[in-house]
Amino acid sequence: MVTSAYTRKFSDINACDAISVGGKNAILGDMYSKLSSLGINVPDGFAVTSFAFEHFLTANVLHQRLHELMRQLNPENLSNLKEIGAAARAMILGGTIPYYMIVAIREAYDNLCNSEGEQVSVAVRSSASAENLPLASFVGLHESFLNIDDADALLDAIKKCFASLYTDRAIKYREDNHFTHAKLFFSVGVQKMVQSACGSSGMILELDDAGDMLDVSAVKGFCKDIVKLTSPDHFLVFKPALEKGKNPMLRKRSGRKKEMLAQGSGEINLEKPVLPEFPNYVLTDEEIIQLAKWASIISDHYAKSMDIEWAKDGNTGKLYVVRARPRREQLRRTGGAKKLLVGSF
Repeated sequence: MVTSAYTRKFSDINACDAISVGGKNAILGDMYSKLSSLGINVPDGFAVTSFAFEHFLTANVLHQRLHELMRQLNPENLSNLKEIGAAARAMILGGTIPYYMIVAIREAYDNLCNSEGEQVSVAVRSSASAENLPLASFVGLHESFLNIDDADALLDAIKKCFASLYTDRAIKYREDNHFTHAKLFFSVGVQKMVQSACGSSGMILELDDAGDMLDVSAVKGFCKDIVKLTSPDHFLVFKPALEKGKNPMLRKRSGRKKEMLAQGSGEINLEKPVLPEFPNYVLTDEEIIQLAKWASIISDHYAKSMDIEWAKDGNTGKLYVVRARPRREQLRRTGGAKKLLVGSF
């Protein structure tokens, strides 16, 4: 076994490991290891550690070269951003992954496949230690790669994730928020793929400070499609009713802009008239309630409001939580930046 320094299984990760595995992986591993026993489905996986990223840079003598390159960036108007970004990415993509790091990643991937009893298709996602800061968010700035199904493709995707630390958008964002480019801990998550392309996915958000109202949104296909759609399905869930075992559904709104009362919620008044028939929603009532229960467990576990991404596998019909992060407004109120810097998220 040579995996301890370069990779860590989700089952060995907890929420205080953000420096080692990034904020995204720290919460994923923590949920997998602590909340699976409560019935929450989190796809298994492993993290390529920030130590591995630093070792890659050291082995390819890239630290100083990248530092000198970033010093050439025009700080006034970023007029040469495109050229600097392209050069930085080329440096990383031109590097060679060290031998023992390759062995560790292949071993971790083989172990994941063996635990599933088959060749596993994985999602490969960047995970930076600063992703959940209260005054800045790196979410969506770095690359992700889906449906990676062999070790060679996995190694290539990991190196591309490394290079995405220097996308034009990521560089500009760090400049705008006064982050030092060379001082971010950077990890990569490798997680069993949920085939939501032929299924569905979405978000669960708390709509009020008390956490009583949950908005469960849903689209067919990948969750990223929500930002492209003007009207995904939305389901409003009342948590106090959920916790008492009563019907928690307050309102449903389909992607076709038809808003109507949920069954059994006749006491709720809507501005729009109730339509006689329900549209073909992405989720069933049972699935909505299941996701809402999971969201409640996750928020209670972290004692703060959480933004949660879920996915439904189109092949098996099984629901999963594939991402959770503290709500930025919540982090801002509770001093989350200081906690992040000491490793809690």
